[in-house]
Amino acid sequence: METNLQGKRVAILATNGFEQSELLEPKKNLEDAGAKVTVLSLKMGEIKGWDHTDWGKSVQVDGLVKDAKPDQFDALVLPGGQMNPDVLRTDSSAVTFVRTFVETGKPVAAICHAPWLLIEADVVLGKTVTSWPSVRTDLKNAGAHWVDEPVIVDGNLITSRKPDDIPAFSQAIAEALTAQKLVAA
Repeated sequence: METNLQGKRVAILATNGFEQSELLEPKKNLEDAGAKVTVLSLKMGEIKGWDHTDWGKSVQVDGLVKDAKPDQFDALVLPGGQMNPDVLRTDSSAVTFVRTFVETGKPVAAICHAPWLLIEADVVLGKTVTSWPSVRTDLKNAGAHWVDEPVIVDGNLITSRKPDDIPAFSQAIAEALTAQKLVAA
């Protein structure tokens, strides 16, 4: 990713059970491009990733989602994994943060099972999205048009299916942030 994201601030919202590659790889890609990445969660300390079939690496939490405001960030990234978005979608502060962030018009990127959070935030009606296949019916029932493609951009929503899609997912986030910079200039 050869994009300059200097000065851009990106929030990643996650909790225990995030799919390790879906948090760590986009985070590294964004930081390598110059963005400041903040990991938000439900409690301070560390959150533990899930690495395909077992617990993986831990990540330091930088702030609490209940204290965060969308105007502090230029984009929001939602990693998947089954456990992570399932827990987050039951937390009212996480759901409100996602809904409010989508309403700002700034990029919101969700991969794998993370669109569950978009469903809970009630922001997918009429949108074209993708996800892990098992989330397809939930998205359709919420009024979204689901397609099986590596990355889909519909307005400010960016969605991807799985870890294999991370390069395209990261590139779409960078392009959205770059376009945002051009509009502001």
